[in-house]
Amino acid sequence: MKIQLLKLLFIVASGFTSCTIIAQSNLTIEFKHVVKKQPLILFDSLYTNNFNEPFVVNKLKYYISNITIYNNQIKTVKNGYYLVDASNINTHFINLNTSTKHIDAIEFTIGVDSSKNTEGVQTGALDPMNGMFWTWNSGYIFAKLEGQSDSSKAASNYFTYHIGGYKNNENALQTIYLTINQSITNARKIIIDVDVLKWFDGATPLRIAETQICHQPGKLAQQIAKNYASMFSIATVE
Repeated sequence: MKIQLLKLLFIVASGFTSCTIIAQSNLTIEFKHVVKKQPLILFDSLYTNNFNEPFVVNKLKYYISNITIYNNQIKTVKNGYYLVDASNINTHFINLNTSTKHIDAIEFTIGVDSSKNTEGVQTGALDPMNGMFWTWNSGYIFAKLEGQSDSSKAASNYFTYHIGGYKNNENALQTIYLTINQSITNARKIIIDVDVLKWFDGATPLRIAETQICHQPGKLAQQIAKNYASMFSIATVE
């Protein structure tokens, strides 16, 4: 009788365990575009890079993919591709569902991996109509910065950087890993500063007077990609 009772208790306990639901909560990642500490205002605001070159930003776009949330080395992975466009505030927010209570770090990729570059016509964020695609041979533009500067020797003082490349010898994909030092449980929003100035000020200095155009994969695109990889930093966690 006692053995049967123990078996019954075990079955009931197992049933409760199998029905346990890990609560999911909403987490918003916001990308806040700045130039140093100044808000980025397209077309109308004049900024100066570290080489004393004045510039105006007309366009800033980039792909976010492979988002990973870390909690004590436990990973929550969010698959998907998101096109962030500085001119469209609706694209500045990525909403995720996660069971993570305390977030230690966030990781994501800037760009589109090789499989999506070779799959053919895509839809949604990867639709070529978004203006972030070259050809089926060259693939997606991972990040785009366009503007004007008195330092530019190009027509109408333009500078235009379209960065991409997925093949082995020209891979411009960048993985960003940001540690969160604030001790906040049940975080609902992570605000990430995106400092446009880092396009020019990085491991390979980019002077507008010397380089006004990059429109193809290769060494220059890889160098610029490494520069802008440093433009992301944690602003606040709420």
